[in-house]
Amino acid sequence: MKILITGSTGFLGSHLTKMLVKEGYEVILLKRSFSNTWRISDILSKVTVFNIDQCPIEQPFMECGPIDVVIHTATMYDRNNERHSQLHKANVSFPLQLLETAISFQTNAFINTDSFIHKNNAGYRHLAGYALTKKQFLEWGKELSTAKNIRFINVRLEHLYGSFDSESKFCAHVIKSCLNNVPELHLTEGNQKRDFIHIKDVVSAYSLLLKQNWSDFPSFKEYELGTGKTLTVRHFVELVHRHSQSITKLHFGSLPQRDNEIMESAANIDELKKLGWTNKITVEKGIELTISDEKNYKMDDITD
Repeated sequence: MKILITGSTGFLGSHLTKMLVKEGYEVILLKRSFSNTWRISDILSKVTVFNIDQCPIEQPFMECGPIDVVIHTATMYDRNNERHSQLHKANVSFPLQLLETAISFQTNAFINTDSFIHKNNAGYRHLAGYALTKKQFLEWGKELSTAKNIRFINVRLEHLYGSFDSESKFCAHVIKSCLNNVPELHLTEGNQKRDFIHIKDVVSAYSLLLKQNWSDFPSFKEYELGTGKTLTVRHFVELVHRHSQSITKLHFGSLPQRDNEIMESAANIDELKKLGWTNKITVEKGIELTISDEKNYKMDDITD
């Protein structure tokens, strides 16, 4: 099976790409020429790479086709004052063009990576532009899958964490701050409840989806991906603090809670359970794995 993946240099995409290579798929990466490939440097020789800013979007399909599945994980957040037009281009225009191209080359399925953040976020302004564009592309996916001959699989992720994530994200920021023993960490009260899911469990769900018989799928199908259980943000931070043996001082309540905060979100994993999937990694085990990987990577860096 030939699989084209976007976002392979990012956190989720890199873990998925390594899984695809390990499981023997023929993997085609669609990335930007200037993307930092440090997360996948050990497998670049085993994949085919196309730089989207240097070739037509049709080129991977023409040179490597037929492509069986597209996995779309690339995204842009609005954490750095990105313009709305930039968000729209990255999160709507680009994947829509990719979806149209996949349809024209008779690709079987398009697996889209979505977020819980626009599931029920009335009035929530954090990452509002990101949430809006993710919602817009989802609507296009529903429309085109109904009208055209492709399966559109929407994977709606809950609060993902794990090794080698960007420090701009909450879980990675907390873990790296505690490992580095920063003097203080300022936080809200931490009463928000999130469905924290480890990257290994997420990758296992994608792996299972790829093994399904696509002819049995409707034109559009959505899977919520999490553990189905929630934990307060405060509890998660305290677990990280304890397992990292950090001396960082945690100041809960020193930051205000965001307006219209999403106070609780959990995945409904019934549909994934029907396929035989269940998460294997507890939050405590996931935190231990992440801390171990981050420590070992830092040690390797120093050695090199």
